[in-house]
Amino acid sequence: MYSETFKRLNILVLHGPNLNLLGKREPSIYGSVTLESINCLLKNEASSLVLDLECVQSNHEGVLVDVIHDSLNKHQGIIINAGAYTHTSIAIRDALSAVNIPTVEVHMSNIYKREDFRSYSYISAVVVGQISGFGVQSYKLGLYALVDFLRNGK
Repeated sequence: MYSETFKRLNILVLHGPNLNLLGKREPSIYGSVTLESINCLLKNEASSLVLDLECVQSNHEGVLVDVIHDSLNKHQGIIINAGAYTHTSIAIRDALSAVNIPTVEVHMSNIYKREDFRSYSYISAVVVGQISGFGVQSYKLGLYALVDFLRNGK
């Protein structure tokens, strides 16, 4: 899809708490796909998009904040599924704001059709966009949207 004339990008994919249990955790909501499968899908897409991809998962808020801080001068974009921290973590929101790296927020489920507390995202105010409700495809759509934003400025 993208030619070698584009600058090679380095994208960080951050997976938050409990996403390591995908495939086992609430399959009626998240399906049977594993986190490893999602990462493989994204790495395959990254190859066709001529970019490098680093995937990190942590159940610990501070680790996610540290990884965001460490992305300065290393990654040109971030895809984040902060899991439950989406609705609780001002620290992750502030870290994303501080590094000012274009970020796309993704969620496998439609957070606006779930429990009321899930309909608020602290992160959404500091990202370039949000994709939710498309299962595994949310990640793929997020990757394409972020790459388009980085390469075309919109």
